[in-house]
Amino acid sequence: MTMPALFVSHGAPTIVIDPSPARDFLLALAETLPRPRAILVASAHFERPTPTLTGALRPPTIHDFGGFPRALYEMRYPAAGDPALAARAAALIADAGLPVSIDPAYGFDHGVWTPLKLIYPDADIPTVALSVAPQASPAAHVALGAALAPLRDEGVLIIGSGAATHDLSAVFRPGVGPDDPMPDWVSRFSEWLAAAIEAGHVDDLVAYRERAPEGRRNHPTPEHLLPLFVALGAGGGGPGRRVHTSAAFGALAMDAYVF
Repeated sequence: MTMPALFVSHGAPTIVIDPSPARDFLLALAETLPRPRAILVASAHFERPTPTLTGALRPPTIHDFGGFPRALYEMRYPAAGDPALAARAAALIADAGLPVSIDPAYGFDHGVWTPLKLIYPDADIPTVALSVAPQASPAAHVALGAALAPLRDEGVLIIGSGAATHDLSAVFRPGVGPDDPMPDWVSRFSEWLAAAIEAGHVDDLVAYRERAPEGRRNHPTPEHLLPLFVALGAGGGGPGRRVHTSAAFGALAMDAYVF
């Protein structure tokens, strides 16, 4: 069975413990999917200049954030790594003519473990993380995802974990709360993104900074949208389907897509 490719918005680390529509969506997501033999997650928080995969057999849980409740720092996501999957993915990337490396020590940052703790709370599926490269283009990440597409026929669930919108300067304004609705400039980008993905308009998507309404404002830096392009490439370039939309702290669109 061919596994889908997914993009999920992971939001703040508190998504694991605080009620929200996005949390409810992730808690129910596994019920809609065939069970994978392994998972590969492209994380917005794993940044390297070239594609890098985690190769540890027992990857540590990384608490790469500050100022959150103590309960989050005590959480662990003890899923096994999958060195064989890392090697297979590296070979596919190299065969596509792209540089690649395997990091034997890096673990699961919160772009990996916070959504997986909700989707697969038993942590019983081997998992490998994949880096993004903020200095590389969206098109390069589509190509990276396309190189990994054969894994879907091998029982591997490919997930891009980032954010549909990610202007933290708007999130940290005084008076902003977790249940605030999307402002217009966020909702217009979110709807443009959904329409482009559902139409399979890859050329528009990779040029989102110029073509999307408020593209640069919604993503002042690109790292949280780059996992979407990995999922898009792994999904054959679309079209995709939006399977969730909601907001967190107003400016964070928590949209999710399946390809």
